[in-house]
Amino acid sequence: MSWAIERNLGFEPTDREFEKLGYDIESRVPGTGKLRFIEVKGRITGAETITVTRNEILYSLNKPDDFILAIVEFAVDDTHRVHYVRRPFPA
Repeated sequence: MSWAIERNLGFEPTDREFEKLGYDIESRVPGTGKLRFIEVKGRITGAETITVTRNEILYSLNKPDDFILAIVEFAVDDTHRVHYVRRPFPA
């Protein structure tokens, strides 16, 4: 889902979810080779918390300009919205 959004934004995403790197999607910026690192978290509309791992927080702190927390908000009518949060964990 979030990789489709990345592709629609013009980036080149690769799924890394099962590699336990501290992020789920590695997204290349065309023409530059620069990478964006995206951690995807889902939640139901109205939920007050999101659970993240220590590894995810550490990776975000090591790559603060390149890390994005993508929050996928699921509504009761089976629709969803994606919110991108930059620098989600202040140093």
